[in-house]
Order: sequence, then structure tokens, then C-alpha cells
Amino acid sequence: MNHLSGKKIIFLTFLSIFSASCSQDSGTQQTGEVAPALPAVEANEQALVEKPTNEESGALGGTSWRLVQIMSMDDNTYKPDEPSKYTLSFRTDGGMNLLADCNRGKGSWTSESGSQLKFGPIATTMAMCPPESLHDRYLAQFEWVRSYVIRDGHLFLATMADGSIIEFEPEDED
Repeated sequence: MNHLSGKKIIFLTFLSIFSASCSQDSGTQQTGEVAPALPAVEANEQALVEKPTNEESGALGGTSWRLVQIMSMDDNTYKPDEPSKYTLSFRTDGGMNLLADCNRGKGSWTSESGSQLKFGPIATTMAMCPPESLHDRYLAQFEWVRSYVIRDGHLFLATMADGSIIEFEPEDED
């Protein structure tokens, strides 16, 4: 029961981070009018707060992960039979590589602040994986990822559309 509660806490944390980032991103009021510009001092302070530090922008660069599970909002959890077949590597140049069962992929990633994360288009090989593969479900998550957190050595990615949480462990962990 505690394991289930932990999942729900992580999910709610991601949901609140995502909600906060969505409300900060809207530059318009509900009427469609542009919000008034911030005074120069406040705008400069806001830029300082939102600008990532070297530590934040380097938190993911140079790291490699393997999939532990995909937790969806409908309480389904998908675990790979062989986690080493589902990997994610963040390069320090903003590129990323992944392994999705029988396919390999390449793309880009950006993190404009400490918890925000977005992936660019991902090019993959097109081999046909076995029917029980998580290939399609795994790859479908990346376009919707908007935030991340590293907790207890594990990387958690949160998606915006269906509320999935994708959990990874360090690739070198046994």
C-alpha cells in the first residue's frame, strides 16, 4: 500500500509542477487580450528567477537511464521484461539517444529551468518489435513530456496529455 501511495504522491507532485508551468506560460488573459507588460525591474527579476543555472542545465546532460516503468493516469503500470532494451541517454550538447526494444532513436532535448523538460522530434529505426513490446507506448510518451525530477537516484518524467509518469533508473545500476 505504501508503494501505491508513493506513486500517487509523485504523480500529484508532477501534476502540480505541470499546472504551475502551464499557468506561467500563458501570455494572454482569458479574453484573448495580451497581458500588460511587467515593469522593467520586475521583468529583470523574473528573468533571473527563470534562467537555469549551470547546475540545473547540466543535471541531465551526460546521464544514461533505463526504463523501470510507465505509470498511466488510469492506474495501469507497464514494466519492460528487459529494462536494458529501453534506455535514454542525454548528451551534453542537447542531443539524446534512446533504445526502444528492437529500435534505436535520436533526437534533442531542452530544459529551460530546473524542472522543465521537452524533447524535440525523435527519429527512430522502424524494425517490427514483438507484439508484447512496450516500443510504441514508450516512444509515444516523449512528445508529451514537460517536466522531470530526480528522486532517490531515479529519474521521473511527467507528461502533460494523459498524466503518465515514466520512471528510469541509472543505466549502470544493477
